[in-house]
Amino acid sequence: MNRLNRHPTAIIHPNAEIGSEVEIGPYAVIGEHVKLGNGVKIGSHVVIDGWTEVGDGCSFFPFSSIGSIPQDLKFGGEETRLKIGRKNIFREFVTVNRGTKKGGGETQVGEHNLLMAYVHIAHDCRIGNNVVMANAATLAGHISIGDYAIIGGLVGIHQFVRIGEYAMIGGCSAVAQDVPPFLSAVGNRARFYDINRVGLKRHGFSAERLEKLKEAYKMLFRSGLTLKEAIKRARTEIIGSPDVDSLLQFIEGSERGICR
Repeated sequence: MNRLNRHPTAIIHPNAEIGSEVEIGPYAVIGEHVKLGNGVKIGSHVVIDGWTEVGDGCSFFPFSSIGSIPQDLKFGGEETRLKIGRKNIFREFVTVNRGTKKGGGETQVGEHNLLMAYVHIAHDCRIGNNVVMANAATLAGHISIGDYAIIGGLVGIHQFVRIGEYAMIGGCSAVAQDVPPFLSAVGNRARFYDINRVGLKRHGFSAERLEKLKEAYKMLFRSGLTLKEAIKRARTEIIGSPDVDSLLQFIEGSERGICR
């Protein structure tokens, strides 16, 4: 049975697609092209607009603005999209913009992410799964965030930057270049600090996995070798580590360069 718990002051366009067991609070606004999955909870004064698809079990806290047009002067009103996976939490005043035609037409948010108050996700960003973005963390356009990454409070990230899986960005950092997986970075401009040892331990990385990542980190960024030389040496000397392989592949695929 498709049950909808809707406050009488909420405004829901008749063409919006609403799943079962959805709660919509006072003064919330749901636009014409919105699709809400099952069990979605929408707090007071939330606006969800545009061609926005929301997965099951997501929660939106008061005053969040989801699916509005991108903050891009080249945007001409075309149909672009925002796709949100399951069980994400959007705290107060979070803003997430739709994509642009130039950026592929879609902003994507994965599953089980926590976006704390005042987080901003701009057009054409790609957020993975189990990501935490602390208060007022801000993404410019075309940014990708890998699974299990943590973005500290008041962090600003430049457009087209990539943040790898399990990376940690310390609070108040300005990130202008890519941060590879498994590493910690902090500062303005952000520089590497170490591997994300505490975060990796919390996610069950063994001592052996950590040791190989630490060895690769030292070889890449503390040995005095050029990055090209260090990558070649790491491939020769650190054998049998999918983590290190992933780290090296990320670095080799960087277009903006690595913030080191």
